[in-house]
Amino acid sequence: MSDHDSSDPWAEGRDERPAPSRSRSAPDDQARLMDRWVQEITREQRRSRRWRIFFRLVYIGLFGLLVFGVYRGVGSLDVDAGARGGGGPHVATVRINGVIDAEGPASADTVIKGLHDAFDDEKARAIVLRINSPGGSPVQSQRIYQEIRRLKGHSPDRPVVAVIEDIGASGAYYIAAAADDIYAAPASLVGSIGVIYSGFGFKEAIGRLGVERRVFTAGENKDLLDPFRDVTQAQRDFWKTILDTTHQQFINDVKAGRGDRLASDPALFSGLVWTGEQAQVNGLTDGVATFDQLIRDRFSVEQAVDYTLSPDPLERLSRQLGQVAAQWLGIGSQSTGSPVRYQVP
Repeated sequence: MSDHDSSDPWAEGRDERPAPSRSRSAPDDQARLMDRWVQEITREQRRSRRWRIFFRLVYIGLFGLLVFGVYRGVGSLDVDAGARGGGGPHVATVRINGVIDAEGPASADTVIKGLHDAFDDEKARAIVLRINSPGGSPVQSQRIYQEIRRLKGHSPDRPVVAVIEDIGASGAYYIAAAADDIYAAPASLVGSIGVIYSGFGFKEAIGRLGVERRVFTAGENKDLLDPFRDVTQAQRDFWKTILDTTHQQFINDVKAGRGDRLASDPALFSGLVWTGEQAQVNGLTDGVATFDQLIRDRFSVEQAVDYTLSPDPLERLSRQLGQVAAQWLGIGSQSTGSPVRYQVP
């Protein structure tokens, strides 16, 4: 039986393994094809990723060149501010726009740099402060005021004139008081000689929410003005002395700048604001005039050169990116209230 089976070609064919191996090779071929397909997809994804990275780098490079070009352009204007006036006699202007703040365009550093450039130009017949600001930081306002007075002392023959546009209030008026003369448009808002601090109290709110505030201090007043704690009467009285002292500094400097031109009216230092017409009557200003009228009628020149220091675009961009990153990461300082300001509420 075994011999018959071994001599039977059909039986021999049935015992051979090629046929079963062919049936098993189909899955192997499919696996190899699948591997190749996956590898091709992976390669294609890598190629696409490389191109995306390449184009992103190109975009960043072009953007960097654009920013650098703007920076160089702004820098050239700052360095050669006098050249914009054509080198002839002119009126030098310095703008004080927006809130007066250490990080803003009306910071003391920015304004003082423009003032120095203006005073350094011997062809500038006068220095005109173009003011359009509700006020801001006491420290920044004081710095600008004091620097104007110092520069005037070194160059007494050139007048310094302040022109208030829409608003020249609080810290902005503090700065204007350093000028020899102040002018405003009839509808300008002028004055607000006062100091303000504002904040909120949330103690009862977090109590209703079942939130426990945990604050540890070394020094019994270290948590002064914490919005989640009570303010004692002693703390209120102390903080009032801070505001009163700052207010008196403001009053003293305004009186030093304006002198006998101020009316004998206590309301001048109460924080009230007046129109340009009213301000002339009570001595806060010296006349009603716009910037164009002043340049044309008082100084008899056709040319005004702006010496305001332009913001550094790279610094401004980095600050904005930093603020965005801080928002994304959820970091940053938490304010317990508004800082002390010479500002219209």
